[in-house]
Amino acid sequence: MTPHWLRDERLHFGVGIEDTFVPQQGIGRRPIDEYELMQHYENWREDLDLAVEAGAEFIRWGIPWYLVEPRPGEFDWRWLDEVSAHMHSIGLRCVVDLMHYGTPLWLDNQFVNATYPERVASYARAVAERYAGVWDDFTPLNEPVINAIYCGEDGTWPPYLTGGDGFSKVIVALAKGMVRTQQEIAAVNPAARFVHVDAGFRWEGDDLPLAREVLEERRFVSLDLITGRVVPGHPMHDYLTGNGIREDDLAWFPDNAVTPDVVGVNYYPGFTTVRYRPDGGTDPVEAGTAGLRDLIELYWQRYGLPLVVTETSRGGSVESRLAWLGESLEEVERLRAEGVPVLGYTWFPFFTLVDWLYRHDARPADDWFVHMGLVDVVRGPDRRLARVRTEAFAAFRASAAR
Repeated sequence: MTPHWLRDERLHFGVGIEDTFVPQQGIGRRPIDEYELMQHYENWREDLDLAVEAGAEFIRWGIPWYLVEPRPGEFDWRWLDEVSAHMHSIGLRCVVDLMHYGTPLWLDNQFVNATYPERVASYARAVAERYAGVWDDFTPLNEPVINAIYCGEDGTWPPYLTGGDGFSKVIVALAKGMVRTQQEIAAVNPAARFVHVDAGFRWEGDDLPLAREVLEERRFVSLDLITGRVVPGHPMHDYLTGNGIREDDLAWFPDNAVTPDVVGVNYYPGFTTVRYRPDGGTDPVEAGTAGLRDLIELYWQRYGLPLVVTETSRGGSVESRLAWLGESLEEVERLRAEGVPVLGYTWFPFFTLVDWLYRHDARPADDWFVHMGLVDVVRGPDRRLARVRTEAFAAFRASAAR
């Protein structure tokens, strides 16, 4: 077992390409595939080369499971073979995002399908076995708590469950899939390393939909589940059992506990922190570097594992992005100087994305472009999406070269 590549004295720089895939559609719900909307399928080689040009050592990049396994147990590797070979040839390490919200169309009821944990683990094992030595770093599932909120609590994405009962069903299924994914990957690639990626959650004010202590514990529930911490007496144990999760379902986790090598923290200064309105909606609260420090310290104190900022950026003008790049890197360096092992920094997204609200709207994708990247995407008269380097691109490259 060799040490993880991140565990040296340097701060490693990376970028990520937004890779949300929710292929299911219905009345008022069109599918969303960020690679298709951003023409990444056509421009993937240019996009990866741009990441290297920007100074990135690694990239967070996701596999569209629904395309790679179009039928149960049948895999189409043609595109992934090309992508993985090119990443290898240009020296770009990939932290593979195996699951980014969407399941294949053939999996009825998505995450609450009884076979989901084994299905996702089987797919992950196949990927890990085929690309061992080229792709050795894996995120079993991106932002599990966000996933459970959208799919299980708010009814926004399939399987469209709602309430605490829905949240609990989805988060337990996701966590079991994460455990089985890590187990199956490790079985075929002992050199594999695992980066758990969670969304940061922060709240201001007292008008909250759940008790503050529940919200503050719930943001850690997926990592606590997979590491076997949710036992009687744990703050989330009664919440989950009170929402229909059986004791034997929870007891499975301590018996199968896994630990990631690295914990990734996703933080956006302009919207990670929210304030709830009386009508149940939320307003974003600017939290700056204080919010970034708060979350990193919370994860470090709770788990004692190496950390990576796996997503951060700021929307709006290029000037605001430049400012955040400088401010956030300074804060990361302060934390490192204080002994907090922040080993990586990821600008995410690398280029423009389409807002998830596009899925519930009829307007063209261009109306939903969100420019938060080092590279802006601009549609030309030929309908092709050009990649335009911003000043933030050059600043990121200079920071990575230090």
